[in-house]
Amino acid sequence: MQNRGFGQVALLLLLAVVIPLAAWKVIPALPTLRSRPEVYSGGTTYPQSEMVFRKLSLEPEVRGLPLVTNVQVADVDGDGRQDVLVCDAQRNAVSYFKEDGGTWTEVPLIQDVAAPAHATLVDVDGDGDQDVIVSVLGNIMPDDNVIGRVELFENTDEGFIRHVILDDVRRVADVQPGDFDGDGDVDLAVAVFGYARGGVLWLENLGDLQFLDHELLNAPGTIHVPVADFDDDGDLDITAIVTQDEEELWGFENLGGGEFRGRRLWMTENFDLGSAGLVAADLDGDGDQDLILPAGDNLEDLDAYPQPYHGCYWFENRGDWDFQIARISDLGGTYSAAVGDLDGDGDQDVALVSMTNNWYRTDTASVVWLENDGHQQFTTWQVDSDPIHLITVAVGDLNGDGQDDIVAGGLNLRKPFQRLGRVTAWINEGKK
Repeated sequence: MQNRGFGQVALLLLLAVVIPLAAWKVIPALPTLRSRPEVYSGGTTYPQSEMVFRKLSLEPEVRGLPLVTNVQVADVDGDGRQDVLVCDAQRNAVSYFKEDGGTWTEVPLIQDVAAPAHATLVDVDGDGDQDVIVSVLGNIMPDDNVIGRVELFENTDEGFIRHVILDDVRRVADVQPGDFDGDGDVDLAVAVFGYARGGVLWLENLGDLQFLDHELLNAPGTIHVPVADFDDDGDLDITAIVTQDEEELWGFENLGGGEFRGRRLWMTENFDLGSAGLVAADLDGDGDQDLILPAGDNLEDLDAYPQPYHGCYWFENRGDWDFQIARISDLGGTYSAAVGDLDGDGDQDVALVSMTNNWYRTDTASVVWLENDGHQQFTTWQVDSDPIHLITVAVGDLNGDGQDDIVAGGLNLRKPFQRLGRVTAWINEGKK
């Protein structure tokens, strides 16, 4: 077994039905951008963005080394304004940052969760408020013990009530909601990262906050499980990026009645690619859901530097479970991607962050955005080189001005212990 070790094992990020496998499609070679061999060992940099992004540290004073595993832009408290939802493995907590009068304040949401990887906001019990489902790693470091959980925090007038809806599993990295069996309630897709063992599950909602787990795939290193109607047949399917034994993209076609057909959509012979997540979005605006794959997790190397195959890959949905791969950026150490219209021209752009660019230089990119020309030709623009060690990024309108902003979280596991940031936003002020 190929052991990815410290990188994707340590992070995300950083999840009883036996299903038949459809035909496999193997793509051993990865597409390349223009050749830039001189930039890889020395770090990757890009032209400064013509869009102005004003940096704003939501927590100016960083205490210790940050271990933020996930950030999202969402209206957490239901007041109609966007907040920043944060999972923190240093504090073992879920919180959110709320803006009031130009000042951002962190509000505790859930305490005492062991290395939360992701928090999902969804009304599970159908009572009209948002509950919180937490993907619990149990340990951010490599660990194959049965320490993962899915915890549901029921939103009540008296506060959140904890329900453990899945245990006896290894480290859980992601949970996404959807009605997979068509009975009108909220089921869950679960990514069990584990270490040497893991897999993909779906949890059938039995009512009264009880769930029955079904296995879709037995494979370690599952990071994210995006949910969408990928085949346009009216029901919700599941996709997953699996990274530990192999580097594989999987789709699980919903056949109805709680049954799925598993399809390996793509794999690569480069087991060091470093897949670090998976995002579903309609990047080309053709009405179906594509997949975006950030790749650049190489923390298993003692000296983690940019590699020629790092960057961002777009899997264009061609229909009938055919996804065509294209490399759209070569950012070294890419760890997370988010999609939004950053320049306001009506098409979808991409924000990326890097965890392992060459941080011994002070000019290498930690945050970039990819400008879509409307024909899915992308130009990479540098937003910032500070803070560094960024592993999670989200896009959304933080100040209500109609423009998408960028927010990122830092997770620092190795040198240099400088230019640290826990949660940082870049407010979009338009073109210069």
